[in-house]
Amino acid sequence: MITVRELYVYPVKGCARIAVASARVGETGLEHDRTFMVVDAADGSFRSQRKLPGMAVVRVEVADGGAKLVLSAPGVEELRVGVETDGVRIPVSLFDRPVGDGVDQGDAAAEWFSEVLGAASRLVRVPPGFDRAGWGETPGKVGFADAHAVSVHSTASLDDLNARIAERGGAAPVGTDRFRPNIVLEGLGEPHFEDRVRSMAIGSVELAYAVRAMRCNVPLVDQLTGRRAGPEPVRTLATYRREPEYDNKVSFGMKAAVVRGGTLAVGDPVEVTRWEG
Repeated sequence: MITVRELYVYPVKGCARIAVASARVGETGLEHDRTFMVVDAADGSFRSQRKLPGMAVVRVEVADGGAKLVLSAPGVEELRVGVETDGVRIPVSLFDRPVGDGVDQGDAAAEWFSEVLGAASRLVRVPPGFDRAGWGETPGKVGFADAHAVSVHSTASLDDLNARIAERGGAAPVGTDRFRPNIVLEGLGEPHFEDRVRSMAIGSVELAYAVRAMRCNVPLVDQLTGRRAGPEPVRTLATYRREPEYDNKVSFGMKAAVVRGGTLAVGDPVEVTRWEG
């Protein structure tokens, strides 16, 4: 039986994860997931671990039922800020493509992130009425995540990857945090079985396959130190997970769209309602 082993949300895109025991799921994914984003103060382009690996050690607590954020990072004073759900909006972009506006979270948050990241930044929130389409077999809707609502992989896939790294004489096993998933599945020993899932029900939630998850250089970042620690796992993934139809990028896990919202929890059974083919 396939079950949910772990659940994670990333309230500020690119920053540290929060493990949760259960989550409400809406059209654009798990509640509080990638609801906020740090952007360049000059042009509104998103900040990412791709260029700023230190974002990995910025910790975010969602407090007072989502009304406040508590921001912390090594060597700086903690900041507690009220969340602006609507207000001043600024245009923002992902991967050089405009995606609409973000609600600016004020000067205190901007100054804090600018100090921590060493680059003039502002913090924005997904605004009311935000409407952004994903892409893939089932596109769905997405907030400030890269392009899809939910990221999924399995323990079998990670175990297989780490065995391959060890066979190549690579460094210590990499953890699931390198791939920044929302949902980690266990119970089926077949590596990458998640690639073949086309629809699944978890709790009262229904998810549908969008695309395999293409990987950039973020998996090279040690999520505990905020430093690049490559070449693994990308070097080993490149030996067996190249995707010719996506410019020969490597993949790990899959991205899904939300077909029906609801709630899900760690330990929930996963019913695969349709497999590939």
